[in-house]
Amino acid sequence: MIRAAFLDRDGVINRNAREGEYVTRWEEMHILPGVSEAIALLNKAGFRVIVVSNQRCVAKGLITTADLEALHRRLCEVLASAGAIIDAIYYCPHEMAPPCRCRKPQPGMLLEAARTHDIDLTASWMIGDSDIDVEAGRQAGCKTARLLGSEERPHGNADLVARSLREVIDQILCTAV
Repeated sequence: MIRAAFLDRDGVINRNAREGEYVTRWEEMHILPGVSEAIALLNKAGFRVIVVSNQRCVAKGLITTADLEALHRRLCEVLASAGAIIDAIYYCPHEMAPPCRCRKPQPGMLLEAARTHDIDLTASWMIGDSDIDVEAGRQAGCKTARLLGSEERPHGNADLVARSLREVIDQILCTAV
C-alpha cells in the first residue's frame, strides 16, 4: 500500500480568494511561497500528492467543470515545472445542500482516491486550512495537519499545526518512519 498527502487547494496550495469569492481563472491562482518545494519533498519521500477540494463555484455556475479541470491541469503543469508532482486532483462540485458524500467534511474524495490509488489511509495525511479539512481526514482514518492563518491561534484537534505547507511537511517528514 502507498501513503499519500491529501492537500486542500485554496489556502494550502494557493492563496484563498476573498470571503464569498472563488478562484475561477488562472489570473486568480496565486501559488503560496514554498509550496513547490514542499510538494517536491513529499514526492522525494515517496508520498502520493493528491488534491481534494470543495469547489461549489461549479454548482453556482461561476465556472464549468471543463474550465475547472483546465485550471487544475495548468496548476499541475506549473508545479511540475518546478519539480513538484501532483498525482491527482479530486473536487466536489456540489452545493452545500443537499448533503453529498464527497463534500468535505465528508471523506468521500479521500476514500475514492484511496481505492483508485491503493492508498493506506492510516499512513497518510490530510493537510488543510480549515476544521472541515481536518474532519474529513479524521473520518477517512488519516493523520491530520491544519495550516493556520497569520492571525489565527492554534485550536482544534489536528495532529499537527503550522503556518505554511513547507513548515508542516518538514514536521511530517521528521516524524515519518
